[in-house]
Amino acid sequence: MTDRLQAEIGATVAGLGYELLGIDRGRAQGAQLLRLYIDHERGIGVDDCERVSRQVEDMLDAGGLIRGEYTLEVSSPGLDRPLFTLEQHRRFVGAEIALRLRLPRDGRRRLQGVLCEVGESGLTIEAAGERIALGMSEIERSRLVPDWSAAWSQRPKRD
Repeated sequence: MTDRLQAEIGATVAGLGYELLGIDRGRAQGAQLLRLYIDHERGIGVDDCERVSRQVEDMLDAGGLIRGEYTLEVSSPGLDRPLFTLEQHRRFVGAEIALRLRLPRDGRRRLQGVLCEVGESGLTIEAAGERIALGMSEIERSRLVPDWSAAWSQRPKRD
């Protein structure tokens, strides 16, 4: 993805009062797929996603930033929040994360462990009693691992 596209979408999302966490790009049914993850301190609902979708779609169409057909999806981060930047990782030091690496390391592309540290260019996780240092350039995808027991305990009680 171009830095210009990221900057333009980020500015549009910020102008609406939301934080752009990141953008996943792929293909769906022969068209480009842009999936935006947005957040707000009060949370994200369907109306928020629709509002951002309309504005970003108008901006993309007017600016000619994407060639050809595309599908735009706008989503909340959810419990298994994707992490795109070092700053986002810093917010969750101590949490469990799941990583998919660009290339295998010791024969594995998937790692899961507790996020221990975040430095200037990478992070360290503890997985199976081992500390593993990774550069951000090695990480293809990073997500929080939901704590389902905490989510379950916070559910509304029924009478």
